[in-house]
Amino acid sequence: MSAPPFPRMQWVPGGQFRMGSDWADYPEEAPVHEVTVEGFWADETPVTVTQFRRFVKATGYVTVAERPMDPADYPDADPTRLVPSSLVFTPTQGPVDLTNWQGWWRLIPGANWAHPEGPGSGIDGRELHPVTHVSWEDVHAYAQWAGKELPTEAEWERAARGGLNGAPYAWGDQLAPMGTQLANYWIGEFPWQNLKPVADRRTTAVRSYPPNGYGLYDVTGNVWEWTADFYRTDHSETATHACCGPAVDPRVASAEGSHDPSNPAGTISRRVIKGGSHLCAENYCRRYRPAARQAQPVDSGMSHIGFRCIVRGSAPTH
Repeated sequence: MSAPPFPRMQWVPGGQFRMGSDWADYPEEAPVHEVTVEGFWADETPVTVTQFRRFVKATGYVTVAERPMDPADYPDADPTRLVPSSLVFTPTQGPVDLTNWQGWWRLIPGANWAHPEGPGSGIDGRELHPVTHVSWEDVHAYAQWAGKELPTEAEWERAARGGLNGAPYAWGDQLAPMGTQLANYWIGEFPWQNLKPVADRRTTAVRSYPPNGYGLYDVTGNVWEWTADFYRTDHSETATHACCGPAVDPRVASAEGSHDPSNPAGTISRRVIKGGSHLCAENYCRRYRPAARQAQPVDSGMSHIGFRCIVRGSAPTH
């Protein structure tokens, strides 16, 4: 097989697979539908702090979290809060209402990719962790600089499944086969009781867990990953009827309809993030799965969102 176009990339073969899930608690993953994608190269891991720091040093790029927010984009916001900031997970002291995410997320001034928990925190010792606090604009800028692209949702899910068509997890049918944890997700009662060692309670270094069938690491758990698709509440837009055959390289390229319905006047579009993070738990957000998906406003990054890139159109030769 020929070498990948860039180091530390793996070939994801094209083909047909079952996308989505029928898990009752997650209607946004439905319907399960057949999809065909062309083959592509994918980064072995999420982009790391070291890789992103190289990009920043080479270009002088300033991330969205490091810039003051434009009051025109947030007409109802307190102007004093429109300072460089990002959302940081903060565990609670005890059980809380799991329907209110504001109970464990804090908007921290000064939090960004180089200061993951805000001023006073840093990235020493996290060089091989996934970079976080990156918005859509940030990851798109990185991909362009690197000569790569962001995957569509279908491409991302094809890669994450690792050839296990229809399996709920990236490694098979059981969450923890033989009691073995195979991804970085929450152990204990979210968001207050974390039973993992202190050093493992946030992101972990890439390659800390085994790769999937395509040689890709951290495809579920650790960090959510950005995709190129705009968000829809389910897969009905890209699923096709059986008579028409599977969708081929489907993508949602229009921002129309991606906005938060609870804020009809909002101007911020949303894209799909995939795969869950270290904050997913059995009692909350069981999204450490290839089919898992959420909407993420394009202007925001958080302490559990990263990304990986792909390269299309350069199939390996033997």
